[in-house]
Amino acid sequence: MLKGRATADGTAEYAKRFPAMPGNFRPMLGVSVSSIGIGTYLGEPDEETDRAYEEALTAALTGGINLIDTAVNYRFQRSERTIGKVVAELVAAGKLKREEFIVATKGGYVTFDGGVPENPRAWFEDHFVKSGIVAPGDLMDGSHCMTPKYIGTMLDLSRANLGLDTIDLYYLHNPETQLEVVERKEFLRRISQIFDFLEGAVVAGKIGVYGVATWNGLRAQPTERGWLSLDELIRIARDVGGDSHHFRAIQLPHNLAMPEAVIRPNQLVGSRKITTLAAAKPLGLAVCASASLLQGQLSRGLPAIVSDAMSGLATDAQRSIQFVRSTPGVDVALVGMKSAEHVRDALATAAKPPATVEEFMRLFKGPDEP
Repeated sequence: MLKGRATADGTAEYAKRFPAMPGNFRPMLGVSVSSIGIGTYLGEPDEETDRAYEEALTAALTGGINLIDTAVNYRFQRSERTIGKVVAELVAAGKLKREEFIVATKGGYVTFDGGVPENPRAWFEDHFVKSGIVAPGDLMDGSHCMTPKYIGTMLDLSRANLGLDTIDLYYLHNPETQLEVVERKEFLRRISQIFDFLEGAVVAGKIGVYGVATWNGLRAQPTERGWLSLDELIRIARDVGGDSHHFRAIQLPHNLAMPEAVIRPNQLVGSRKITTLAAAKPLGLAVCASASLLQGQLSRGLPAIVSDAMSGLATDAQRSIQFVRSTPGVDVALVGMKSAEHVRDALATAAKPPATVEEFMRLFKGPDEP
């Protein structure tokens, strides 16, 4: 298990190694983080994909990307294990220090071990129910569990998979899934239990800070059942952790096809109705944007207005990444990369300064606006 976690001094030293990347590193959670993070969601749970990710992660961490995003269920734990292998090798070779990079992972979904077992139901009964990790009624939507016992088990499993004594950022994974089954009052009670547990995990040194990684919850309207309120989540965090609580980050999809975070005023903060991105910073929350390329769908065929606004870039994939990393309020654009070639393309974007506010706003003006 690698000891320690990302630090201000360590990440600053890492950033200094890449002077040809103006604007790539920015402050987040007290450290210097690259504006592009490598995601590890996509791909088959097989050795060929493991090797491809090994190459991609090595290229990213030695090329100017120092944030890795994963989850215990990604590729049935294989993504976490591949990350653990790569960072251990790079640290052992003296090419990377533990305090230079940030690892974020998630817990909430049920995961198998390396692949789908022959009898998934029996496997789940043996590993989760008979062991007492998941009690009857704990499982929501057939795949999601949000109890302190389950999250604690997943946290320790992630630490073992990653080979890290401390995980820098730990997310509760898609908590809005629970709202499809339980009423909001019960949901908030469960959130309170989990936040209380995660505050304890910070004290125990297992994580640095925690957050929520969402898909629909922070893009939905307040009238929708799965909507998440940042104001409610912050109040719960203060209730369990005081003003120095460690609920410090959110993750949500944001891209050219899903711009709700920057255009939809769905958060109620006091008497104001504002966007998720506008609400996050005053509440002290870092923002990591997922699905920057929408699983590759935004890597080709973009309209000319995008190339006009996101100028100086060679490909539509680079323009899509540039849009996300340049969005005011976004700290990191997460990009799924399972090849060194994908990493090189993303690094070409990081070599350019982020778009200015004026360039960014061109995408939101009507055809007759100056």
